[in-house]
Amino acid sequence: MTLAAAAHTFAAFPSINPFAGMRPIMTVDRRLAAEAKAWPFKEAQDLAKRLDGKLPAKGYVLFETGYGPSGLPHIGTFGEVARTTMVRRAFEQLTGMPTKLIAFSDDMDGLRKVPDNIPNQELVRGALGKPLTAVPDPFGTHASFGAHNNARLRAFLDAFGFDYEFRSATDCYRAGAFDDALRRVLERYDEIMKVMLPTLGEERQKTYSPILPVSPSTGRVLQVPILSYDAAAATIVFQDEDGTTVEQPVTGGRAKLQWKADWAMRWVALDVDYEMYGKDLIPSAELSGKIARILGGRQPNGFAYELFLDAEGQKISKSKGNGLSIEDWLRYGSPESLSLFMFQQPKRAKRLYFDVIPRAVDDYYAHLRGFHAADEPAKTLENPAWHIHGGNPPAGEPPVGFSMLLNLASACNAEDKSVLWGFITRYAPEATPETQPDLDRLVGYAVNYYQDFVKPQKRYKLPDAAERAAIEALAARLGDLPADATAEAIQDEVYEVGKAHGFENLRAWFKLLYEVLLGQEQGPRMGSFIQLYGRPETIRLIEDALAGKFATA
Repeated sequence: MTLAAAAHTFAAFPSINPFAGMRPIMTVDRRLAAEAKAWPFKEAQDLAKRLDGKLPAKGYVLFETGYGPSGLPHIGTFGEVARTTMVRRAFEQLTGMPTKLIAFSDDMDGLRKVPDNIPNQELVRGALGKPLTAVPDPFGTHASFGAHNNARLRAFLDAFGFDYEFRSATDCYRAGAFDDALRRVLERYDEIMKVMLPTLGEERQKTYSPILPVSPSTGRVLQVPILSYDAAAATIVFQDEDGTTVEQPVTGGRAKLQWKADWAMRWVALDVDYEMYGKDLIPSAELSGKIARILGGRQPNGFAYELFLDAEGQKISKSKGNGLSIEDWLRYGSPESLSLFMFQQPKRAKRLYFDVIPRAVDDYYAHLRGFHAADEPAKTLENPAWHIHGGNPPAGEPPVGFSMLLNLASACNAEDKSVLWGFITRYAPEATPETQPDLDRLVGYAVNYYQDFVKPQKRYKLPDAAERAAIEALAARLGDLPADATAEAIQDEVYEVGKAHGFENLRAWFKLLYEVLLGQEQGPRMGSFIQLYGRPETIRLIEDALAGKFATA
C-alpha cells in the first residue's frame, strides 16, 4: 500500500472503531480495580504504587507512545497505542487521576534511505541526512515528508478513536521545550559517555557523541565527534561537512540527541510516567533509564511486549515483508477482533497471520457475551471486552457467528454479501443489513476471507461406496424431518446416521461430511449449519456432491 492510498483506507475506519469515545462511561469500585488481575490493571496498580497515590506536579499522569515517521503507521503502531490505552483506562478507574496520552513523532531524525513506495524519489534522495521535517514531501501535499507522515499517523489514530495529544520532536526542539534538558546533557556529558561507550564497538567509540549537531551549511543531522563543549554557554564545537570548525548552541533545534539519549531526555523533559516498547528494546530502555537518572529524572514504568511471528514462526521483519498489515486484518476481521488479539497475552510471542483472524472475531463475541452474563462486577474487569471498550461494551451480538458465516460462504460459493444475506434472512427474518450492521460487517469479512483463503484451498472428496451409502442415508433422514426441526434435532439425526453406518469414531464421520460437502477437513456443527443453510438446500448439496460435481480428489 502506498502512503497516499493509506489515507483513504484509514478514513473508512471511524464508524467501526472500538475506541470511539475513549473515556470510560462505566465507573467501577476502586477496591475491585485494586484487586483485578487482568494485565492492564496489574500495570495500573504498579504505576499507582510508584506514584504513591500522589498526582504529579504537572497535574496529570502522562502515558507516551513513540513513532518513527519514515513510513506508514502499521499494525504494531495500533498494538502499542491500543495496549497503552487499555492501561490508561484501568489506571483512571483505579485512581481517579487525570491522564494524558502523548503520541510522539521522532520527526527530527535524519532520513537514512529513500523508501521504495514513494513517488519523486530523486526529490527525496537529494535531502538524505536532513531531518524528516526538512525533507520535501514527495506527494506534494504537505510542507515536508515528515509532516505528510505525521498527518497519516494522526489520521490513523483518529480513525480508531484514540484520545491523544500529538507531539513533534522538531517542534519540541525548535520551540525550546527541550532546552533545559539539553543544557543538563552538556552538564553531565562525561557521565553519559561513560554509560554509552562500553556498549559500542571500538571504531564507533572514536566518533560517538550523544549530541548530533545540525549542520548550519547543509541542514543535515551530523554523526560527528564533538570536539569540545561549554556547558555554561550550552554550546558545542564540531567539524562541519565543509571542513570548517563550528561552534553553535545545542538549543533551539540546532542539535538533537542520539536516540537512546533522546529517549531518556524526553522522559525527563516531559516527565513521562508510563511507556511501552517491544521486547527487542529492553537493553535500550535500560540504557536510557540510566541516562534519565543521570539527568536528574527517572525511567517511567514500562511494559516490554513480545514481538509478532509470521506464519512460519519467524520474527516479523519490515524488510522481509513477512507480516500482516492492519489493512489486511481489517479486510477479514473487525477492529474489535484486532484489539482482542492485542489484549491477549502481550508478553507471549504470537503468530500474526491470516489464519488467526476468524477465531479472534468469534472469540470477541464470546467475550462480549460473557461480559454481559457475568454475575459479579469483579469478573467483568477480567473480561477482554471491558478493556476493548473502556468498561462499556455494547449489548447484543449477531445472530450468526463468523465461523458459521465462513462455512455458509463455502457451501454456497459466495461471491458477494447478498448471497449470504439470502440465507440469513430466512433463518432470522428480523435481521437486515440495516438492523444488524455488525452482522453485515461480518458477512463482508466472511466473503472476503472465503474468496481469498478458503476457495483456493478447497479439495472435495468423492466418497467410496460405504461412505456414499451413509451420506445418502443422511439426505433421506433430513427429508423426513419436520419443517420446524431444531438445530439439536438435526444434529441428533446426523449422529444417528453416522453410528448406524459403522462410524465408531464420529469425528471421522464429520470429517467425511466436511470433505465431501464443503471441500475442507474442518467445519461447523452440522445441526446449526443445516438449519441455517436449509434442509432442502443441504439435500441438494449432498446430491450434487455425490454426483461428482465438486470432487477434486
